Amino acid sequence: MSAYAGAGMFTRREALKRGILGAAGLALFDPLRALAQKPAPVARAKAVIQIWMWGGPSQLDTFDPKPDAGYDYCGQLAKAIPTNVAGIQVGELLPLLAQQADKYSIIRSMTHASNAHETASYMVQTGREPGRLVFPCVGAVVSLFKGYDHGYQGLIPPYVVLTEAQGRFDEAGFLGQRYKPFATGGDPNKQPFVVEGVIQEGISDQRQQARRELLHSLDSLGKAMPTDLHFQKLDQCEAHAYDMILGDARKLFDLSTETAETREAYGRNTFGQSCLMARRLVEAGMPYVTINYKGWDTHKQHFETMRRKLPEMDKGFAALLTDLAGRGLLDSTIIWWSGEFGRTPRVQWEAPWNGGRGHWGKCFSAVVAGGGFKGGQVVGASNATGEEVAQRPVYPVDLIGSIYELLGVDPDGPLPNPRGMDVTVLPTAAEGAKSGGRLKEIMP
Repeated sequence: MSAYAGAGMFTRREALKRGILGAAGLALFDPLRALAQKPAPVARAKAVIQIWMWGGPSQLDTFDPKPDAGYDYCGQLAKAIPTNVAGIQVGELLPLLAQQADKYSIIRSMTHASNAHETASYMVQTGREPGRLVFPCVGAVVSLFKGYDHGYQGLIPPYVVLTEAQGRFDEAGFLGQRYKPFATGGDPNKQPFVVEGVIQEGISDQRQQARRELLHSLDSLGKAMPTDLHFQKLDQCEAHAYDMILGDARKLFDLSTETAETREAYGRNTFGQSCLMARRLVEAGMPYVTINYKGWDTHKQHFETMRRKLPEMDKGFAALLTDLAGRGLLDSTIIWWSGEFGRTPRVQWEAPWNGGRGHWGKCFSAVVAGGGFKGGQVVGASNATGEEVAQRPVYPVDLIGSIYELLGVDPDGPLPNPRGMDVTVLPTAAEGAKSGGRLKEIMP
């Protein structure tokens, strides 16, 4: 149950457990002191929108088409279409993104050694191999470096997942509960968008206020000790929760304030409206938003699923690029599109798959845009069938380190943590980290 659940669900015990007290929170360690040792890179980006393709999208059907590879590789999607950048092609079901290629760059040589969802997710989200320690993912690290301890004033925690927690790993790792994401729940395509702990379907503002008054009337211990500092902090936490339920946070999640034209441009489905919600969140100052986009683990009925999912992705992703650019936000907002791996280039026609694609970590694609990343570029290359990296391998640590640099976070600097461990933000070569180098070819 969320610590933001508000009246009737908000408990003192849970507030202490989660440590969510906003800018006046219960800090267990002092990150500012640890960070004072070395100047950070110059920040070009303020925020990240991560489109997490949970399950692993096919590189051949999206951003690395291989029309000459033959039916065993292309199946029913054998065409590649030109983009608005000469020489770059994408899959045939991405016509809208094809017209936005000048805004993003494609990495066609992502690689790691795992075909297991949990392990690959951890590697792509942290830049590290699994080991004894559980390291935080990118969102938690950004929350640490760009969140409450660094001037973030938002009512919503600085790391949000739309709409469902990823569940493949512990996002905050050893940083602890304070840096876990706020998973909204609900469906932004529905009215109202029932955000966990902020908006409750069927409960009016008047009823929420009545619940609050009842809670106060029953709080005999708090009344008996009005000057106790612990109770004062918990009262601040309660006020924060009600600010979310009845104040600006509620308005932030109310997509009915957008025009019908804008909502249609993104697509009236969960993914499209999640993209629109992500734009609203970064516009309001949120440093990290993940869109957890499920449905890409296509062992069976792969091509049927692609004909349904890819047009949906094409519309929402393209609208997000257009909208951010039109509002002057793309220059300061990184978009990172990727799954934990790709899919087998050779179609698995045999039973029981009957035309599916399996897991493939050896070579897959990612897309980056905005926040200082150049558009209209391709980094690396796969071989003729998309099975192997042919040029310029890019490992998760390379991509993540590049994102950190653009955010002004030193990838090689210390990672403050409540255990006082001497660890760096990303693993170093001395630790055996595989690296092809940061993405300098598409960075300033």
